[in-house]
Amino acid sequence: MAQDLYCWRCDKVMPMLTEEEWAAMEPVLSQAIERVQRHRAATGSDLVEALQACRNEALDFYERLTGFHESNANALWHHRLSLYGPACTGCGKPLRTPQASFCPACGAKRSELASGKG
Repeated sequence: MAQDLYCWRCDKVMPMLTEEEWAAMEPVLSQAIERVQRHRAATGSDLVEALQACRNEALDFYERLTGFHESNANALWHHRLSLYGPACTGCGKPLRTPQASFCPACGAKRSELASGKG
């Protein structure tokens, strides 16, 4: 089940997909891109026209999974729980990546976080 977590790119708490949910979501996102590309090739339309013409099932699928209505399909690519690191013990926000060396919100270094000094 999706977990609410602060998203650095969106600058707000968003439902983040588990790996099981992502395994179902990724093909839907990829198919949406392929549909837009095929539409553009067939009609010669620009990207804006193609996006308007092609309903994005990925947005609908994300809403069914999470209950949250997202309007930007590109945002779905980074609403994946495994892309983020653990919560900062200083401020509680997730580290930007599992490999992050510091928390950009409060400045605590990863070694301080691990030892409880942050």
